[in-house]
Amino acid sequence: MKMTKNYKIVTQFLRDISSETPNVETYFFVKNNISNYQLVIDITSKALKNKHVEIDTIFKFRDSKENEKKSYFEMTNVTVVKIDEKITDKKELEKIILCDLQNEIYPFLEKSFLNLLHSSGFNQVEFEKKVNFEDLYNKRQN
Repeated sequence: MKMTKNYKIVTQFLRDISSETPNVETYFFVKNNISNYQLVIDITSKALKNKHVEIDTIFKFRDSKENEKKSYFEMTNVTVVKIDEKITDKKELEKIILCDLQNEIYPFLEKSFLNLLHSSGFNQVEFEKKVNFEDLYNKRQN
């Protein structure tokens, strides 16, 4: 039995995209230590009128160690979805926002964020593991 999609993407755009490396010395330090950087994803949502929801998916790439020399990378994607009229359960809505939608838009987000990192001089960065929003969602429930 195949589930039908219970939301529709109305629009999607990059609201903010930022890369900051203060100087050349920092750039070379970060380039040599980029393996210490980790992807952090934040998701927020805001109800709009007529069963529409605005979802911000924020990607941050941060140094996991406390180094003075660091670069800063962040991207905010906005997606507006219309939720099916039949959806009334808060848990079901949460799963749509945190899991189903994120799985659908992730390829675009990953490509856009890697473009930012590569254009910032960090061509060696690749995300080996795809983010599994289903797993993250399920872990959050337990």
